[in-house]
Amino acid sequence: MELFEKLREIRRAEGLTQVQLCESTGINLSTWKSYELQRRKEVSSLELLKITMHPQFKKYTLWLMCDETALECGQVSPV
Repeated sequence: MELFEKLREIRRAEGLTQVQLCESTGINLSTWKSYELQRRKEVSSLELLKITMHPQFKKYTLWLMCDETALECGQVSPV
């Protein structure tokens, strides 16, 4: 799964709109849309940190970065 697809899956799994996710993480809405619509192929490390360090999304870090889960550590996949 491509990174833009993973970002979309995380947002959907949490039941958030793009606006809600951006408001909670501080990611610019137009930036987020460009990721989900695959207008930007690369995701900035700053934006990845905003997702992986956010308490609501921290559980997806291992899956987002390495495509792995570790249930014993609370690291899950949204799909």
